[in-house]
Amino acid sequence: MKKLLSVTTLSILFSISLFSQSKKPLAVGDAVPKFTLTDQDGKAFNVADEIGKHALVIYFYPKDESMVCTKEACAFRDAFDSYKKEGALVIGINGGTVKSHKDFAKHYKLPFVLLSDPDNKVLNMFGVKGFLGMTGRTTYVVDLQGKIIYTYDSMMHGVAHSDNALGALKGIKK
Repeated sequence: MKKLLSVTTLSILFSISLFSQSKKPLAVGDAVPKFTLTDQDGKAFNVADEIGKHALVIYFYPKDESMVCTKEACAFRDAFDSYKKEGALVIGINGGTVKSHKDFAKHYKLPFVLLSDPDNKVLNMFGVKGFLGMTGRTTYVVDLQGKIIYTYDSMMHGVAHSDNALGALKGIKK
């Protein structure tokens, strides 16, 4: 009986995660939505101020300090010099608090912007899909004109988000 209940519960959660957001995910060719959020230092970050100055790597992740999210953030950190060389600004976004982001950035020496999206408004603007009650893990690469040139979506392969985004950035120059 317990197995049947847990299978039923998982099925319900899976169905809710599939259909809980009605917005279609942004895709290659779409314009990046305009938004302002607070960064880990308590400062307002307006994405419109960065378009035209840098390529943007915007990645959504479920939770500070969780296993896959930490590996993902550290992969972006470890490749940070390569991102700078490509002229890109790395931006991590989730629903965590400014303090949580500050602590996470300090703990792992993350040199990039972490933005707090407490009501998941920006996550929903991008149409990032959740899974089993967690917010999604999706990465977008945005060119200087503010157009999305690459997307990657994988809940369990955090490190691949950085590897693939860097590859997409290198492809811009070819």
